[in-house]
Formats: sequence, C-alpha cells, structure tokens
Amino acid sequence: MPVKIRLQRHGKKGKPFYWIVAADTRAKRDGKFLEKLGSYNPNTNPAIIDLDVDGAVKWLQNGAQPTETARAILSYKGAMMKKHLAEGVRKGALTEEEAEKKLNAWLEEKASKIQAKADRIAKEKSEAKDKALEAEKAVSEARVTPPVDDEAAVEETEAAAEETEAAAEETEASVEETEAAEEETEAAAEEAEAAGAEQEAGEETQAAASTEEE
Repeated sequence: MPVKIRLQRHGKKGKPFYWIVAADTRAKRDGKFLEKLGSYNPNTNPAIIDLDVDGAVKWLQNGAQPTETARAILSYKGAMMKKHLAEGVRKGALTEEEAEKKLNAWLEEKASKIQAKADRIAKEKSEAKDKALEAEKAVSEARVTPPVDDEAAVEETEAAAEETEAAAEETEASVEETEAAEEETEAAAEEAEAAGAEQEAGEETQAAASTEEE
C-alpha cells in the first residue's frame, strides 16, 4: 500500500492548523489516515512544530513518501538527517554511537539557530513598534497644542509622523517575509546536508568493501 506523509488541515478559517499524518495515497487529503505523527502551527512566528521524529523515520524507512511541505518540516526537525544516518549505520559506515553523536550535534546547532532567529525577529518587531509609538506620540502632541499661526507646520509634523508609522509597518512586514524566505532556504540546505550525509555514508561503505577485497 503506497503511503504519503502529508499535512491534514484543521483550525478556523484564516487560521489554519495542520496535523502531520501518514496516510494512504488514495485517501482524501483531510480524510482517514494511518497514523498522526505531529502538528504544525503556522500562525506563530516562528511556527510551532511538534513531530514524532522516530515515528516519521520509521515510515520513511518503510517507503513512505513525504509531500514537498512535509519534507521541509521533516528536514527542519531532523527526521531526514536521522533516516540518512540510520542508513549509514545499516550499511556499516557508521556505528550507532557515531550516528547519535552526529545527530545530537546537528540538533544542538539547529536549536541555537532557531533561538538566534527568534531573538532577532523579536528585536526587529520591538524596534518597529517603538517607531510606530513615537510617530503616534508626535501626532498626539501636535494635535494637543497646535500653534494658531503655524497650522502648516502641524500638518507637516502629522504627515511626517504618518510616514514614520507606515515605514514601521513596512519594516515589520519585511521581517515576516524575510523569515519565510529564510525558512525555505534552511529547509533546502538541511535536505542537501542530509543527502550529503547519506552520500558520505555510501562512499565510506564502498571504501570499506574495497579494503576487504584487497
């Protein structure tokens, strides 16, 4: 039975929430599934992903094919890397201890990157919010005590404040767009890294086989 690892949509209109499931390819997208492997909430920044990595690896090893989005999530959480390292262990290119050490190092580095990204996003949003508050304050002060003979100056101040507020909103939107682009780039890089690990394991296995023949 062909199996796919894919997302199943839940949540409210405009605020989707997804389950990560293993399902028969013939089943409807949001229909019956074989096993729930986790959840994906894209409504937060960064997105919240809860994944049964071992369960996902088991399905991958049994031939399940992830959709493009599911593959990116599996790579992001280390499932693809763990599968490739397990393949290296099976071929004899790595010991279980070496594979576990590599996986733990990868997970620590990944966690560090996620935390650094979250801190940067929070800082940029805070700066954008401060700019917006300053703009609102400038507008309020200009309206409270407007000089009778300087209405043009008041209008100019309000216009400048509105421009500042608009720029702050653009900055926040840019932060979110940059975050989305970085996630796509990281997913691609992680998949390439996992593929490289598998290739390295294969080369080590071939080298070991050649040595035995000699």
